[in-house]
Amino acid sequence: MTTTDSETLIAPNAALQKIASQFKFTEGPAADKKGAVYFTDQPNDKIWKYDVDGQLSLFMDKTGRSNGMYFDKKGNLITCADEKNELWSISPDKKVTVLFTDFQGHKLNGPNDLWIDPKGGIYFTDPYYQRDYWERKKPEIDGQKVYFLPKGMKEAVVVDGDLKQPNGIIGSPDGKHLFVADIRDNKTYRYEIQPDGSLKNRELYVSQGSDGMTLDNKGNLYLTGKGVTIYGPDRVKIQNIPVPSGWVGNVCFGGKNRDMLFITASESIYTLQMKVKAAK
Repeated sequence: MTTTDSETLIAPNAALQKIASQFKFTEGPAADKKGAVYFTDQPNDKIWKYDVDGQLSLFMDKTGRSNGMYFDKKGNLITCADEKNELWSISPDKKVTVLFTDFQGHKLNGPNDLWIDPKGGIYFTDPYYQRDYWERKKPEIDGQKVYFLPKGMKEAVVVDGDLKQPNGIIGSPDGKHLFVADIRDNKTYRYEIQPDGSLKNRELYVSQGSDGMTLDNKGNLYLTGKGVTIYGPDRVKIQNIPVPSGWVGNVCFGGKNRDMLFITASESIYTLQMKVKAAK
Protein backbone atom coordinates (compact mmCIF):
# COMPACT_ATOMS: atom_id res chain seq x y z
CA MET A 1 0.00 0.00 0.00
CA THR A 2 2.77 2.40 0.91
CA THR A 3 4.46 2.10 -2.49
CA THR A 4 1.26 2.73 -4.43
CA ASP A 5 0.35 5.77 -2.34
CA SER A 6 3.86 7.20 -2.64
CA GLU A 7 3.77 6.81 -6.39
CA THR A 8 0.50 8.73 -6.57
CA LEU A 9 1.90 11.64 -4.54
CA ILE A 10 5.36 12.36 -5.97
CA ALA A 11 5.69 13.04 -9.71
CA PRO A 12 7.40 10.27 -11.74
CA ASN A 13 11.21 10.54 -11.64
CA ALA A 14 11.02 13.62 -9.41
CA ALA A 15 13.82 14.19 -6.91
CA LEU A 16 14.35 16.63 -4.10
CA GLN A 17 15.99 19.81 -5.50
CA LYS A 18 18.12 21.99 -3.26
CA ILE A 19 17.51 25.61 -4.28
CA ALA A 20 19.78 27.47 -1.85
CA SER A 21 21.66 27.03 1.43
CA GLN A 22 22.55 30.59 2.38
CA PHE A 23 20.22 31.03 5.34
CA LYS A 24 20.34 30.64 9.09
CA PHE A 25 16.90 29.14 9.76
CA THR A 26 14.12 29.15 7.16
CA GLU A 27 10.44 29.14 8.10
CA GLY A 28 6.93 30.22 7.21
CA PRO A 29 6.57 29.40 3.48
CA ALA A 30 3.40 30.85 1.93
CA ALA A 31 2.35 30.95 -1.72
CA ASP A 32 0.72 33.98 -3.34
CA LYS A 33 -2.02 33.81 -5.99
CA LYS A 34 0.52 33.28 -8.79
CA GLY A 35 2.28 30.46 -6.93
CA ALA A 36 5.40 32.39 -5.87
CA VAL A 37 6.54 31.27 -2.42
CA TYR A 38 7.59 33.73 0.29
CA PHE A 39 9.52 32.44 3.28
CA THR A 40 11.37 33.83 6.28
CA ASP A 41 14.99 33.57 7.37
CA GLN A 42 13.87 34.17 10.93
CA PRO A 43 17.14 34.77 12.82
CA ASN A 44 18.31 37.14 10.05
CA ASP A 45 14.97 39.02 10.08
CA LYS A 46 14.34 38.71 6.33
CA ILE A 47 11.57 37.56 4.02
CA TRP A 48 12.62 36.00 0.69
CA LYS A 49 10.65 35.29 -2.47
CA TYR A 50 11.02 32.27 -4.76
CA ASP A 51 9.07 33.07 -7.93
CA VAL A 52 7.42 30.70 -10.39
CA ASP A 53 10.41 30.98 -12.74
CA GLY A 54 12.79 29.77 -10.05
CA GLN A 55 14.27 33.17 -9.23
CA LEU A 56 15.22 33.85 -5.62
CA SER A 57 15.11 37.45 -4.37
CA LEU A 58 14.99 39.35 -1.10
CA PHE A 59 11.44 40.66 -0.57
CA MET A 60 11.90 42.49 2.72
CA ASP A 61 14.40 43.31 5.44
CA LYS A 62 13.38 44.19 9.03
CA THR A 63 10.32 41.98 9.21
CA GLY A 64 9.63 42.10 12.95
CA ARG A 65 11.33 38.69 13.13
CA SER A 66 8.52 37.17 11.12
CA ASN A 67 8.10 33.42 11.46
CA GLY A 68 4.93 31.67 10.23
CA MET A 69 3.10 33.42 7.35
CA TYR A 70 -0.06 33.11 5.25
CA PHE A 71 -1.58 35.19 2.45
CA ASP A 72 -5.02 36.75 2.88
CA LYS A 73 -7.47 37.07 -0.02
CA LYS A 74 -6.30 40.59 -0.83
CA GLY A 75 -2.70 39.50 -1.32
CA ASN A 76 -1.38 40.82 2.00
CA LEU A 77 1.18 38.64 3.73
CA ILE A 78 0.01 38.01 7.31
CA THR A 79 2.94 37.14 9.56
CA CYS A 80 3.73 36.05 13.11
CA ALA A 81 6.16 38.83 14.05
CA ASP A 82 7.62 37.72 17.35
CA GLU A 83 10.11 40.55 17.87
CA LYS A 84 7.32 42.41 19.70
CA ASN A 85 4.92 39.45 19.82
CA GLU A 86 2.55 40.79 17.17
CA LEU A 87 0.61 39.78 14.07
CA TRP A 88 1.52 41.87 11.02
CA SER A 89 -0.09 42.45 7.66
CA ILE A 90 2.48 43.27 4.97
CA SER A 91 0.97 44.70 1.78
CA PRO A 92 2.42 43.87 -1.67
CA ASP A 93 4.20 47.24 -1.55
CA LYS A 94 5.63 46.35 1.90
CA LYS A 95 3.46 48.63 4.01
CA VAL A 96 3.19 47.14 7.51
CA THR A 97 -0.01 47.20 9.57
CA VAL A 98 0.03 45.72 13.07
CA LEU A 99 -3.13 43.62 13.32
CA PHE A 100 -2.75 42.41 16.86
CA THR A 101 -0.58 42.99 19.88
CA ASP A 102 -0.98 42.29 23.63
CA PHE A 103 -3.60 39.85 24.91
CA GLN A 104 -5.57 41.36 27.82
CA GLY A 105 -2.71 43.73 28.58
CA HIS A 106 0.01 41.07 28.50
CA LYS A 107 2.63 40.33 25.88
CA LEU A 108 1.97 37.16 23.92
CA ASN A 109 4.58 34.41 24.23
CA GLY A 110 5.60 34.76 20.59
CA PRO A 111 3.13 34.06 17.75
CA ASN A 112 4.60 31.19 15.76
CA ASP A 113 2.35 29.92 13.00
CA LEU A 114 -1.02 30.94 11.59
CA TRP A 115 -3.84 30.03 9.24
CA ILE A 116 -6.58 32.25 7.79
CA ASP A 117 -10.09 30.82 7.51
CA PRO A 118 -12.39 31.47 4.50
CA LYS A 119 -14.06 34.36 6.36
CA GLY A 120 -10.74 36.09 7.04
CA GLY A 121 -10.39 35.10 10.69
CA ILE A 122 -6.87 34.25 11.86
CA TYR A 123 -5.97 31.22 13.98
CA PHE A 124 -2.47 31.32 15.46
CA THR A 125 -0.28 29.35 17.85
CA ASP A 126 1.61 31.04 20.68
CA PRO A 127 4.33 28.79 22.11
CA TYR A 128 7.15 30.19 24.24
CA TYR A 129 10.64 29.94 22.78
CA GLN A 130 13.07 32.28 24.52
CA ARG A 131 14.62 34.62 21.93
CA ASP A 132 18.01 36.24 22.36
CA TYR A 133 16.59 39.55 21.08
CA TRP A 134 14.03 39.79 23.92
CA GLU A 135 14.70 41.61 27.16
CA ARG A 136 12.28 39.42 29.09
CA LYS A 137 13.38 36.02 30.33
CA LYS A 138 9.97 34.51 31.11
CA PRO A 139 6.44 34.61 29.70
CA GLU A 140 3.81 37.12 30.83
CA ILE A 141 0.97 34.75 30.00
CA ASP A 142 0.32 31.49 31.83
CA GLY A 143 0.32 28.60 29.34
CA GLN A 144 0.92 28.17 25.62
CA LYS A 145 -2.28 28.48 23.64
CA VAL A 146 -4.09 28.65 20.32
CA TYR A 147 -5.90 31.93 19.59
CA PHE A 148 -8.50 33.13 17.12
CA LEU A 149 -8.63 36.72 15.86
CA PRO A 150 -11.96 37.33 14.07
CA LYS A 151 -11.72 39.42 10.91
CA GLY A 152 -11.49 43.14 11.66
CA MET A 153 -11.30 42.64 15.44
CA LYS A 154 -8.58 43.93 17.75
CA GLU A 155 -9.02 41.33 20.49
CA ALA A 156 -8.23 37.64 20.10
CA VAL A 157 -9.90 34.78 21.98
CA VAL A 158 -8.33 31.59 23.32
CA VAL A 159 -9.71 28.60 21.40
CA ASP A 160 -7.52 25.97 23.07
CA GLY A 161 -5.57 26.63 26.25
CA ASP A 162 -4.87 22.99 27.03
CA LEU A 163 -1.72 22.20 25.04
CA LYS A 164 1.91 21.86 26.07
CA GLN A 165 3.52 23.71 23.13
CA PRO A 166 1.33 24.33 20.08
CA ASN A 167 3.32 25.03 16.93
CA GLY A 168 2.23 24.06 13.39
CA ILE A 169 -1.31 24.94 12.32
CA ILE A 170 -3.37 24.51 9.14
CA GLY A 171 -7.07 24.42 8.31
CA SER A 172 -9.13 22.77 5.60
CA PRO A 173 -10.05 25.10 2.72
CA ASP A 174 -13.77 24.58 3.42
CA GLY A 175 -13.23 26.10 6.86
CA LYS A 176 -14.63 23.05 8.67
CA HIS A 177 -11.53 21.60 10.31
CA LEU A 178 -8.42 22.94 12.03
CA PHE A 179 -5.25 20.93 12.63
CA VAL A 180 -2.84 21.93 15.40
CA ALA A 181 0.44 20.24 16.29
CA ASP A 182 1.45 20.09 19.94
CA ILE A 183 5.16 19.73 19.27
CA ARG A 184 6.26 19.13 22.86
CA ASP A 185 3.62 16.45 23.39
CA ASN A 186 4.34 14.88 19.96
CA LYS A 187 0.68 14.96 18.93
CA THR A 188 -1.39 16.56 16.18
CA TYR A 189 -5.07 17.30 16.85
CA ARG A 190 -8.04 17.96 14.62
CA TYR A 191 -10.91 20.23 15.65
CA GLU A 192 -14.30 21.10 14.20
CA ILE A 193 -14.56 24.84 13.52
CA GLN A 194 -17.84 26.38 14.67
CA PRO A 195 -19.64 29.26 12.88
CA ASP A 196 -18.41 31.72 15.56
CA GLY A 197 -14.80 30.57 15.12
CA SER A 198 -14.68 28.53 18.31
CA LEU A 199 -13.43 24.93 18.20
CA LYS A 200 -15.23 21.74 19.17
CA ASN A 201 -14.57 18.01 19.38
CA ARG A 202 -10.80 18.05 19.62
CA GLU A 203 -9.49 14.63 18.66
CA LEU A 204 -6.04 13.13 18.43
CA TYR A 205 -5.38 12.93 14.69
CA VAL A 206 -1.90 11.39 14.67
CA SER A 207 0.69 10.65 17.36
CA GLN A 208 3.32 12.93 15.87
CA GLY A 209 4.05 16.59 16.49
CA SER A 210 5.11 19.06 13.84
CA ASP A 211 6.82 22.39 13.37
CA GLY A 212 4.81 23.51 10.33
CA MET A 213 2.30 21.70 8.13
CA THR A 214 0.16 21.72 5.02
CA LEU A 215 -2.64 19.81 3.29
CA ASP A 216 -2.93 18.64 -0.31
CA ASN A 217 -6.02 18.35 -2.52
CA LYS A 218 -6.46 14.67 -1.62
CA GLY A 219 -6.75 15.46 2.09
CA ASN A 220 -3.25 14.25 2.98
CA LEU A 221 -1.56 16.00 5.91
CA TYR A 222 2.15 16.90 5.69
CA LEU A 223 4.07 17.18 8.98
CA THR A 224 7.62 18.48 9.40
CA GLY A 225 10.59 17.85 11.66
CA LYS A 226 12.82 14.98 10.61
CA GLY A 227 12.01 15.21 6.92
CA VAL A 228 8.41 15.54 5.76
CA THR A 229 5.94 12.88 6.91
CA ILE A 230 2.67 12.43 5.05
CA TYR A 231 -0.52 10.95 6.52
CA GLY A 232 -3.60 10.04 4.50
CA PRO A 233 -7.15 11.12 5.38
CA ASP A 234 -7.46 7.70 7.07
CA ARG A 235 -4.57 8.86 9.35
CA VAL A 236 -2.35 6.06 8.08
CA LYS A 237 1.25 7.13 7.47
CA ILE A 238 1.92 7.09 3.72
CA GLN A 239 5.61 7.94 3.72
CA ASN A 240 8.44 10.07 5.03
CA ILE A 241 10.36 12.22 2.54
CA PRO A 242 13.94 12.38 3.86
CA VAL A 243 15.49 15.85 3.68
CA PRO A 244 19.28 16.18 4.11
CA SER A 245 19.09 18.96 6.71
CA GLY A 246 19.01 18.63 10.48
CA TRP A 247 15.47 19.96 10.74
CA VAL A 248 12.55 20.74 8.44
CA GLY A 249 10.71 23.77 9.81
CA ASN A 250 7.81 24.06 7.41
CA VAL A 251 6.28 23.15 4.06
CA CYS A 252 3.75 24.46 1.53
CA PHE A 253 2.63 23.99 -2.07
CA GLY A 254 3.63 26.57 -4.68
CA GLY A 255 4.52 26.95 -8.35
CA LYS A 256 2.34 27.88 -11.33
CA ASN A 257 0.19 24.79 -10.91
CA ARG A 258 0.44 24.62 -7.12
CA ASP A 259 2.00 21.15 -7.44
CA MET A 260 5.51 21.95 -6.22
CA LEU A 261 6.22 21.03 -2.61
CA PHE A 262 8.35 23.81 -1.10
CA ILE A 263 10.35 22.80 1.98
CA THR A 264 12.10 25.12 4.43
CA ALA A 265 14.86 23.10 6.09
CA SER A 266 17.10 25.05 8.47
CA GLU A 267 19.84 26.67 6.35
CA SER A 268 18.32 25.40 3.08
CA ILE A 269 15.23 25.42 0.90
CA TYR A 270 14.16 22.51 -1.31
CA THR A 271 11.48 21.77 -3.87
CA LEU A 272 9.90 18.50 -4.94
CA GLN A 273 7.59 18.06 -7.92
CA MET A 274 4.34 16.38 -6.88
CA LYS A 275 1.35 14.79 -8.60
CA VAL A 276 -0.98 16.23 -5.96
CA LYS A 277 -1.61 19.96 -5.49
CA ALA A 278 -2.33 22.42 -2.71
CA ALA A 279 -5.63 21.86 -0.92
CA LYS A 280 -8.34 23.98 -2.52
